[in-house]
Amino acid sequence: MRRPTIVLAAVLLATLSLAGCAAGGSSGSIAGPNAAGPAVPKSDSGGSASSGTVAKDDTQRAVVITGQAVIAAKDPLAAAASATRIVTDAGGRVDGRTEQAGTGGAAGTATLTLRIPSAKLDATLTALERLGRTDRVTTSTSDVTGQTQDLDARITALRTTIQRMLELEQRSTDTTDLIQLETAIGDRQGQLESLEAQQRGLADQVAMATITLQLVPAGTAVRTTTAGFGDGLATGWSSFVAFWGGFLVVTGVMLPWIVTMALVAAIALGVLALVRRRQSAEARMRSRTASP
Repeated sequence: MRRPTIVLAAVLLATLSLAGCAAGGSSGSIAGPNAAGPAVPKSDSGGSASSGTVAKDDTQRAVVITGQAVIAAKDPLAAAASATRIVTDAGGRVDGRTEQAGTGGAAGTATLTLRIPSAKLDATLTALERLGRTDRVTTSTSDVTGQTQDLDARITALRTTIQRMLELEQRSTDTTDLIQLETAIGDRQGQLESLEAQQRGLADQVAMATITLQLVPAGTAVRTTTAGFGDGLATGWSSFVAFWGGFLVVTGVMLPWIVTMALVAAIALGVLALVRRRQSAEARMRSRTASP
């Protein structure tokens, strides 16, 4: 008699899940304490996308900011320590650090993976540029608003389904139903934990921009010249020489095989010619013998 109740409950859960997805899809934010990520302003606004300025309309977009910076400093290792302090003071952190000591009197180099609060990115980059000569700074953004909305909807639906299943489990007295409900609840809780982990990771990417900072000695110049006619001519000549050099190498490798095959072919042709000549002579002798 309890089977119809279980079936009705399952239908109710499916309906609630769909309703949760629809409700979650209309939400444009990430749940949790780190939900407030940077928002990209409209194209006609005066805000900077990298600074996380909130858009003037009601839609707040979630973006992930990444970038690279190359700065030439007199002492790259000391500049790396200063960069770490600048980022830490801004509320960020250093996720990766590679330092190479100088050799032969030359200064060393350092590469840092910096996580900087998106709202403070512009000010922090300005402070980092004071460490030396800025050779290159690039940033790019990736809009993940749809992904965050999808995660919100799926998490909301799963939480609603789990809650309904727990309530159904408390009212159920059938052992088989209890086992099935416990299995279903455990499966959905695992899915929920996985989605929440993705949500936290995405929220961290939105809240903190990732900048790869490369610190090089001040004497290091970044080459920005473009290739000209001379470079093209040199490249063409090198390709020409390399082609014929490779051709000669291949020819040298194949020459013994070519000579051997030519000798074998010549011998075979000679034998074939002798056989044909002998057959022709025998045919003429038979013709003379047969004639009156």
